[in-house]
Amino acid sequence: MNNCSIEWAVFDYGGVLAEEGFMAGLNAMADKSGLDRDFVFQAAREVILSTEYLTGRGSEEVFWDRFREVTGIHGGPQELRQEILSRFVLRPWMLQLLEKLKAMGVRRAILSDQVNWLDELEARDNFFRFFDKVFNSYHVGKSKNDPTIFDDLLVWTGAAAGRTVFVDDHQPHVDRAVSRGINGICYTGGEDFLRRFSIICPGIQED
Repeated sequence: MNNCSIEWAVFDYGGVLAEEGFMAGLNAMADKSGLDRDFVFQAAREVILSTEYLTGRGSEEVFWDRFREVTGIHGGPQELRQEILSRFVLRPWMLQLLEKLKAMGVRRAILSDQVNWLDELEARDNFFRFFDKVFNSYHVGKSKNDPTIFDDLLVWTGAAAGRTVFVDDHQPHVDRAVSRGINGICYTGGEDFLRRFSIICPGIQED
């Protein structure tokens, strides 16, 4: 019997459903170039926002051109993007959790600040089939930096805020969801996440 207190479970992709490939890839680029990791990450973050690539209004080509200009990192777009995409690895136990939620009648969605790479990762790994809805900043034209995306999320799903849980590994995103009345969990590790999720959805850890 479904004794979950939620109707919708909404997950971030990188850092929750999969290993965080964006930061790991940037760290690898920084290490190869002898640069400070924080500098490279902050540069990439600023460029992806300023070029509007994150929300689908800018191109990947412009993003990489500007990124290389700011950081001095060398390499073609295909080489650099592969440093990132190869490090997004799905967590098998998360997929098992999604299947349990489906069996319990809980609907599942992705809400991700990703670019067109999420579509390529889907083509590689075929994971959209585990979800009822997929919302990607590149396609919806808004990122999780904007609190109103969580208002939009409730409209898109038709869900009540109190019957929705949002899971992200970035605390400010979780805080924005909570400000809209949505239940929030900041992912810091599998064991802690399952403990906190099982409070909202008892029995999820049972075989």
